[in-house]
Amino acid sequence: MLRVISLLYVFVIVTRTGSSVISHDDECSALFQFKQSMTHQDDPACAVLGFQTFQSWKPRSNASDAGFDCCSWYGVECSNDNESGHVVGLDLSESFLCGHINSNSTLFSLVHLQNLNLSLNHFYESQIPSEIARLKQLRSLNLSDSGFIGRIPNEISQLMQLSSLDLSQNPLKLQSPSGFKDLVQNMTGLKELHLSGVDISSSVPHLLTNFSSLRSIKLKNCSLRNKFPEAIFQLPKLKILDVASNPNLFGSFHEFHNNSLLEYVNLGLTGFFGIVPNSISKLNHLIILRLTKCSFSGRIPASLSNLTQLTYLGLGMNKFIGLVPSLISHSKLNILELTGNKFEKGYLPSWLGKLTTLNELYIADMNINGEIPPFLANLTKLSVLQMGKNVLTGHIPSSLFNISQLRILSLQENQLQGPISSSFSNFKSLQHLRLQWNDFSGKVDLDMFLQLKKLETLTLGFNRISLVATKNYSNSTLPELKDVELQSCNLKEFPSFLRFQQKLRILLLGHNKIHGMVPVWILNNSQETLQLISLSYNSITGFHQHPHFLPWKRLQGFYISYNQVQGQLPLPPQTTVLYGVSNNNLTGEIPPWLCELKSLRELDLSSNNMSGTLPSCLGSLSNSLVELNLRRNNFHGIMMNAFRHGSLLESIDLSENRFVGQLPRSLTNCTNLEVLSLGDNSFDDIFPSWLGILPKLQVLVLRSNKFHGPIQGSTTACSQFPKLRIIDLSNNRFSGRLHHKFFHTCLAMKSIGESFVLETTMSFSSFNTKSPYTMTLIYKGVKREYEEILTIFTAVDLSCNDFEGEIPLSLQDLQGIESLNLSNNHFTGHIFPSLGYLKNLESLDLSQNELSGEIPQQLVQLGFLSIFNVSMNHLDGRIPQGKQFDTFDYSSYKGNPWLCGHPLSKECQDSKASILPPASNTSEAVSLLPSERIDWIIIFCGFGSGMVVGIVFGNVLYTKYYDRFRKRKDRWVRPLRNTRRNEGTRFSDMHVL
Repeated sequence: MLRVISLLYVFVIVTRTGSSVISHDDECSALFQFKQSMTHQDDPACAVLGFQTFQSWKPRSNASDAGFDCCSWYGVECSNDNESGHVVGLDLSESFLCGHINSNSTLFSLVHLQNLNLSLNHFYESQIPSEIARLKQLRSLNLSDSGFIGRIPNEISQLMQLSSLDLSQNPLKLQSPSGFKDLVQNMTGLKELHLSGVDISSSVPHLLTNFSSLRSIKLKNCSLRNKFPEAIFQLPKLKILDVASNPNLFGSFHEFHNNSLLEYVNLGLTGFFGIVPNSISKLNHLIILRLTKCSFSGRIPASLSNLTQLTYLGLGMNKFIGLVPSLISHSKLNILELTGNKFEKGYLPSWLGKLTTLNELYIADMNINGEIPPFLANLTKLSVLQMGKNVLTGHIPSSLFNISQLRILSLQENQLQGPISSSFSNFKSLQHLRLQWNDFSGKVDLDMFLQLKKLETLTLGFNRISLVATKNYSNSTLPELKDVELQSCNLKEFPSFLRFQQKLRILLLGHNKIHGMVPVWILNNSQETLQLISLSYNSITGFHQHPHFLPWKRLQGFYISYNQVQGQLPLPPQTTVLYGVSNNNLTGEIPPWLCELKSLRELDLSSNNMSGTLPSCLGSLSNSLVELNLRRNNFHGIMMNAFRHGSLLESIDLSENRFVGQLPRSLTNCTNLEVLSLGDNSFDDIFPSWLGILPKLQVLVLRSNKFHGPIQGSTTACSQFPKLRIIDLSNNRFSGRLHHKFFHTCLAMKSIGESFVLETTMSFSSFNTKSPYTMTLIYKGVKREYEEILTIFTAVDLSCNDFEGEIPLSLQDLQGIESLNLSNNHFTGHIFPSLGYLKNLESLDLSQNELSGEIPQQLVQLGFLSIFNVSMNHLDGRIPQGKQFDTFDYSSYKGNPWLCGHPLSKECQDSKASILPPASNTSEAVSLLPSERIDWIIIFCGFGSGMVVGIVFGNVLYTKYYDRFRKRKDRWVRPLRNTRRNEGTRFSDMHVL
């Protein structure tokens, strides 16, 4: 009977379609039919919970009156008009509604609705029907976080009475670039505009500055771009403004006025820039101010101290300088973010100890030095304390352990010393502990951490500690760890507590002394959760049971470099993004199955014994790969020619293999390429001037191949290579003259900018990585591996070729160049004095040429010159004296019989004519050299071809600017044969995003 009644009422409603006249009974029937469409679902949970929502939605209890009295139903509001009693409000938010809403829904017959709230439900990816325009009396529409998808219908713009519009947290998109303006231009009475998470992909329309009724604007993560209309800050009734997470949206602050009502401002992760004006103190209603991860600069205004209502102040990750002004007046402050600015070096200010209401304190990477001050113990309500990446010294004070409510404690990347106190066991609420990259020492008992039942993150790596464990563990006694980093902790075996960890996301055990096979229980653990594992720099020989496929289903990063793993590649799952197995004893060919890893961004198989040709499908990965490193294997054949348009590749290293043939022209599709290293192969081609169209190429290494002929194309080498700073063409068969303007447009070598490491940075859901590009170069005949390449390092190596004619005069323009090697060619003419103006030059090798004349005295001005070689030329005259020239020995000048002065035994006469040999001696002197010049080229190529490396000043720069980037290294360039390189990938703070 109930179903018959409802169908009858639906029929009545349908017959009245198109009419604005609808009775109260019709509305109740329409609601009942809407209920029916929501509760008959396949999902049992929805059916049960939805039934509870609609429990009151029943017919009248009077059997003689079979209608509905919907005004008493849950979530329904009726007007006070006794005659009509129209349904004017429907609030079913968070009511476990499941189903589809389509254009036929009886919901849209409720034409008297003024308020509609369907937020926090599950409408199974329904699109918002255009029929919503029938609800023209709507004042408030809230469809947030309910699973709506697709484009927002233009018809919503017809709801001109709206004062509140909330479509946020749905994967929706506007119809066109002008869609934002079209959507809201008729809603001049808007008070609330909430579209966070909607793909707007356009500017914020300036017309919003005229919406004087606006109280709340939430446009977070909307792909907004271009300039933000700053007049919006001056809207008279505006209290809430949130445009965070729109990195392409920029703007700046103007002066603020006294009449502002702003309480909440969130500009985090946008392009806002400029200074924060003193007039910000006029926003005296502010409760939350979040400017994190913007580009604000200058000093933090002292007037911030007047904003005494603040509970949240976020200024982190900007470019603020100077000192942090006192915030002692902020007696209500709960969260303070100052991390990652350019403040002056100094101690932690004592006023922090007076902010006793603080719950979260973020003061990492602030240039803080000195010891951890005891006054932090006054902040007894702290649950989060992040002080990593500073210059903190000394021991952890015992008073710090009195902050018993700490959930997160981050002290990583400081210079803290001494033993790790057993008092850490006092932190019963601790969830995340980060102590890595300090100078802690001694034995550390793991038991004190493993008794913390809530612990999820434990990072202790790269200290001077030895981990020990004394207890027998069981699954019931251990916390459920997610992130474990125990690198360089003197471990000799896999820690036994890991046997019982089934929810690991990150496991880093590199740089230890673990030997033998990886146990089976490691492979069986956390198969559903593990995302990153690093076992690099141990003595691991393989895996028990030799798995062909790695078993972790969600694995993103796998590193086992610098071990002794044998056999074929262990293939990772298709979720893999980072795959590093370099420096092992792996054999076999690259399996075609590797090409199925469509998410792969970093592939490093270098320094193994792999062989075979490259599978052609490998080129198909160029649209996902960022780094491809196959260096030092036995691969042979033709290099794959399948690089596609849209390639993401930034670094390709195929050096030290046996590749042959020409370079593939599809390399021109790699427009993001920064490093191309193809040295020590058998490529047979002319100079690839066509690579000059790559706009980002900084490093080009073609040494020791069979490249030949003159360098064709433009008269200048760099006009087509705008960012080239390292070029190594040594030990080939290039020939011909170099035009005198050859280096004229090498803009990247003409000046010194800010120093960075060439690297790729990747962010994931639970970890971030920095992977510097490594490269093998040559120094005095010894190959060395650069583990990092600084962007300020510039070098030219044309040695061991057949270039002839005069040295290009345009070399004098390369003010930033640090290494120049033109040895073992046929250059003639003089060494021009203007080379003395290359102030950054550290290495200069002009040996084994046919240069004549004097060594210019101006070269004495090269204060950084550490390597100088002009041997085996026809130079004459006095050797310059003073400064760096006093450090060069006989080998720098030998083979020039007409040179004189220290360090040669031949003394100079007062007259230049007296040191010139008679013409008859010339042929005699020349006869001292081998009759065939090619013999000398063969002898000297090994010693002079690689001046792009071994730079002393590079060591100084690295120490000065990157002493904290890798704290366990004291040199930038290390011989590969004498030391083990630190792992190429550095994992940053591992936190849940």
